[in-house]
Amino acid sequence: MWVVAMDGSHLEREGRVKNSMTGAKMILHALKQEKVAAVFGYPGGAVLDIFDKLYHEDIPFYMTRHEQGAVHAADGFARASGRVGVCLATSGPGATNLVTGLATAYMDSVPIVAITGQVHSHLIGNDAFQEADVIGITRPVTKHNYLVKSVQELPTILKSAFYIACSGRPGPVVVDVPKDIQQAICNAPYPDKIDIRSYKPTVKGHPQQIKKAAQMIAASKKPVIYAGGGVVASGASAELQRLADIADIPVTTTLMGLGVFPETDARALKMLGMHGTAYANYAVQKCDLLIAVGARFDDRVTGKLDSFAPKAKIIHIDIDPTSIQKNVKVDLPVVGDVKVVLQELNKVVEKKKNSKWREMILAWKRDHPLKYNGGSKISPQYVIEQIAQLSNHEAIITTEVGQNQMWTAQFYNFIKPRTFLSSGGLGTMGYGFPAAIGAQVAHPDKLVVDIAGDGSIQMNIQELATAVLYQIPVKIVILNNHSLGMVRQWQGIFYDRRFSSTCLRRNIQCPRYCDHSGEMCPKEYVPNFVKLAEAYGAAGLFAENTEDVAPTLQKAFTTPGPVIVEFKISEEENVYPMVPSGAAIDQMIKGLA
Repeated sequence: MWVVAMDGSHLEREGRVKNSMTGAKMILHALKQEKVAAVFGYPGGAVLDIFDKLYHEDIPFYMTRHEQGAVHAADGFARASGRVGVCLATSGPGATNLVTGLATAYMDSVPIVAITGQVHSHLIGNDAFQEADVIGITRPVTKHNYLVKSVQELPTILKSAFYIACSGRPGPVVVDVPKDIQQAICNAPYPDKIDIRSYKPTVKGHPQQIKKAAQMIAASKKPVIYAGGGVVASGASAELQRLADIADIPVTTTLMGLGVFPETDARALKMLGMHGTAYANYAVQKCDLLIAVGARFDDRVTGKLDSFAPKAKIIHIDIDPTSIQKNVKVDLPVVGDVKVVLQELNKVVEKKKNSKWREMILAWKRDHPLKYNGGSKISPQYVIEQIAQLSNHEAIITTEVGQNQMWTAQFYNFIKPRTFLSSGGLGTMGYGFPAAIGAQVAHPDKLVVDIAGDGSIQMNIQELATAVLYQIPVKIVILNNHSLGMVRQWQGIFYDRRFSSTCLRRNIQCPRYCDHSGEMCPKEYVPNFVKLAEAYGAAGLFAENTEDVAPTLQKAFTTPGPVIVEFKISEEENVYPMVPSGAAIDQMIKGLA
């Protein structure tokens, strides 16, 4: 193939110059050097040169049916495996379709490298066909981004992108590559390592700060560990459990931290915050020391800020210095990698018992357990408990966003990290299914289940084609309450049951003010998920009675290939406890008496 050199002075056949390759070839070479096990994406004009080279390579590529599906799949791959997820999209709408997924990964600190095509360099800024300012658009939702201006800098940029994505506080990085850069000759070697002078994440915590943390733990009588997604990212679950064991400290986690501390442990408080357990919220409000580990004090955790942990001194351990003091004033900051800091802290912390404190928490657990209504009609919480039981808590669980997400967080009882994948910070409907595809690619031998609502599953339902054609056997469990359940819950509690635009059976024939409950509504629900699954070539199952839940799930889990399982649940079923917006986290609506 003839290629124009970047200086335009002559033509060279690729490979004529020693160690030379086109920019497109260099991109694939970089993926091999980084040992990338999967790429998710969608072709287009501005990346044709990359796809032309991909045709002859053995890099596993999964063509999704939408670029948002590709970036969520890369995200799911990254969360499940701990490795960098990679996606590839064309210029213009292809790149802009990645934005929601990039923002999702950015908010939840997920390492992704997104490679996008761009129009020819000389056309940038001219409103060329399928041109978009990808750098400007993605800057607020990425850890870093690059517009490649010279093919000679491409290898270093690619190496830097992977390094930045997975080091420090992880996050997504975009590399925007104009078409002429893809076609140009590159004879620069791919670096073995990278050194970025302005980017030096702190890994080791300050010894004096760690010593002070140990002293504060020794002096406390009512300590609580509050663990977040940073514990997952650093692989520090064992170190966290060791600290809890040595100093006898109860542990609560954020949504992103689920699984870092086994919820079957007697010290587990499960999730705290807006839909956390009552006993976790009470413990945080009554504790005298809060040890925040890899968490960022987001509003869903803290509730009313000036009422959060009012009696506690706060230790905050995090690799991102900008997260410390950002939302909550802390008494002792420790900047460093969570795993490294906890390893050092465990060497100096005193062994102790907090018997009275544990007894108080045990009483809260006894008096305020998570509970739900049973009966012949299917309870969504029961479905989740059955998924956990049938999978022996070993499945990788993804969720969509809303009630399905919160019920899963409350009732599955996670025991291992990287088994719960969900959009926490951005709350992205449509995340769970493509993320499940990515997780299944990362772990082909594991059971992967997406727990979904009937609203959110339709956001990226087109990825059924991807799952079927690549024989990716994800199981999709739809909790169908015929509505946008979490929004409806808020309307029911705070908006005097004015259910505006949350009924998914509503059609043009419905009256302006609907007086039917979901149980009475005669309107047919669209779509029929069983038939939709079959249309895509997947299996579809349906159940509406409690006694059918376990056998239906068992059939789904043993059926080869992707399966949709639809369970009909009541739209009056809500998520409790619930902390109203603006309230302190111990001011909960408990729900059931």
